[in-house]
Amino acid sequence: MKKIVAFDLDGTLALSKQPLTDEMAELLAQLLTVAQVAVISGGDWPQFDKQVASRLPAHADLSRLWMLPTSGAKLYRHQDGTWNAIYAELFTDEQKKEIFDAFDASLTATGFTPEETWGERIEDRGSQITFSALGQQAPLHAKEAWDPDFAKRKVIQADLVKRLPGVSINLGGATSVDVTQPGVDKAWGLKRLAEHSGVAEADMLFIGDAIFPGGNDYPAKAMGLDTVCVRDPEDTTNVITAIIACQKGG
Repeated sequence: MKKIVAFDLDGTLALSKQPLTDEMAELLAQLLTVAQVAVISGGDWPQFDKQVASRLPAHADLSRLWMLPTSGAKLYRHQDGTWNAIYAELFTDEQKKEIFDAFDASLTATGFTPEETWGERIEDRGSQITFSALGQQAPLHAKEAWDPDFAKRKVIQADLVKRLPGVSINLGGATSVDVTQPGVDKAWGLKRLAEHSGVAEADMLFIGDAIFPGGNDYPAKAMGLDTVCVRDPEDTTNVITAIIACQKGG
């Protein structure tokens, strides 16, 4: 039996930047009765709050829920009736400037300039700099159509790796490229989760939709965790239902 079931967020528990459905929120509450749950994704805490924390039913045991924004560069726990940051690996102002400059140069070099964008394309999340190809407020239908096979972002990623040696650069969500501190990716975050929770890595299961080389869920597989690759949130509901049944059955 697994003691912690960890999830990616966008594309796994919910559609990109969308809140959990009522069904998914209730399933997570049920899962929390048989295992601890962790959510690790590229968004910052406000996005986690909007998509997950604020959507869970009142009976959900939040003391068994771990939240890891910005690909695990931050960790939040629910304590004394509120969510508190346990740690945050932040970029310096100098590092941020270098990353922003590299994004500008890379996008010029690779030529990926969409005809229409919605909001800022590069966001400073403190512990992560995130490029969203169509802008932070792009509608879901446009995001899903832009790079469904990750091919465009793999070109940008390959160029960025040359410009930003030593940092972690991964693909996530529907249109995102995430840059975190050197060595900070979902594997790093999940290892920190093991330390803070006291749960061995062998007792964790990770579920995500981007478990492939270069995908921001792949580090979980590369570090040796048991993983389940899902197609979308609907697929995830089936997996969670099966886990609950297995855990209850011993």
